Amino acid sequence: MTQQGHGRLRRLGVLAAAPALGALTLAACGGGDDNASASGSGGAADSFTFAFENASGGAENPWLILAEEYSEEIGVEIETNPLPPDSYGLTMRTQLQGGNAPTLMMFAPGSGQSSSVIPLAEAGYLEPLGEEAASLVPEGSESQFGIDGEIYAQPTSLIPVGVTWNVGAAEEAGVEYPEDFDAYLEACQSLADQGKSMAVIAGAVPPNPGLMAMAISATRVYAETPDFNDQLAAGDASFAESEGWQDTLETIVEMNEAGCFQPGAPGAGFDGITQGITQGTSLSAFLPGTAANELANATPGLELDTRAFPPADGDPYLLASPNYVLSINADAEEAQKEAALDFLNWMSENAERVTEVQGGVPITGPGENLNPTYEPVRDLLESGDYAPLPNQGWPNPSVYGALATGAQGLLTGQGDVQSVLEAMDEAYSQ
Repeated sequence: MTQQGHGRLRRLGVLAAAPALGALTLAACGGGDDNASASGSGGAADSFTFAFENASGGAENPWLILAEEYSEEIGVEIETNPLPPDSYGLTMRTQLQGGNAPTLMMFAPGSGQSSSVIPLAEAGYLEPLGEEAASLVPEGSESQFGIDGEIYAQPTSLIPVGVTWNVGAAEEAGVEYPEDFDAYLEACQSLADQGKSMAVIAGAVPPNPGLMAMAISATRVYAETPDFNDQLAAGDASFAESEGWQDTLETIVEMNEAGCFQPGAPGAGFDGITQGITQGTSLSAFLPGTAANELANATPGLELDTRAFPPADGDPYLLASPNYVLSINADAEEAQKEAALDFLNWMSENAERVTEVQGGVPITGPGENLNPTYEPVRDLLESGDYAPLPNQGWPNPSVYGALATGAQGLLTGQGDVQSVLEAMDEAYSQ
């Protein structure tokens, strides 16, 4: 398989230390003019605001940890606003449009999600970041992070996306991770007989069924045609005519019919995932690797790892890409922009620590200190048998929206595979 291009980390300058002033504060984010005072004329502010997703709702969120460490080391107060994933994209767009967005924000690369960075950059809401951020962008992926030669989003680490596996609960249930999809379906029945489920899903929150569909598409679509998104863009392929995408969605239907999901899955929220995985009533969930790491850190004794979804036949294949990026509000005070940029530079200089806390993989690839969560997929990461999240290359959020709501409909029996794929094609052409 052909590996997606890796970026090379360039050597960065040393960040000047600032006087020690304060510690992390938890507060609601506000406009760029309300919460910080400049440390001096033309200098960086001594505080700024930072919004990001917080899947677990706990204090083990990696952005909280990094913000606190920065505050303690540098002395700049970061007022953080952790937000639930299901409302994050809409909240940020609303605040940017209203002129009261935080200084620093977490987004997704590309154009295919509600929190994607490129549409916001095109609308003029984001500040260009410069050479330090550009040095971290994987080669060949510049269009996912900027426009017109400018970079507007700084990637942090490579995030594998697949199946989060509860090792302890699986051992207790006497179930080994299935090597192929037939074995997966057999395990679903075995677990149902024990009052457990193979997978837990937030069926009431479309992005989670959408993420599940993308994780499954790794082996059904991108293992065989890693350039499928390029074919879409060239007009040489479509979702509705893709056997791989048909197989992807048919897989969800088969899982649903086989009882692979927890009872009440169509109406469950993200709290259902947290409870199912941490309590061991479900053996797996479809989550980014960082969320799995966050859940494990927040739950003593919980052992989770990341696996590739079992292929129907052939070899396993994974999704992995810089799924989280950081951007600066173009309308923030100049002093706050400078303070936020200093934080981004600090993260670049402390890339190993950022990767450790965030629970990801260095953009340059796995090394000796690979997070144990990713040991089961080390070979895939080292051999390049992975593709980026598909929706990063789609032209607008409506495509992923059609997939997410369509996959949700497959769980409730209110949709069919072909209609979902046709809706994706229609959204792609908008």
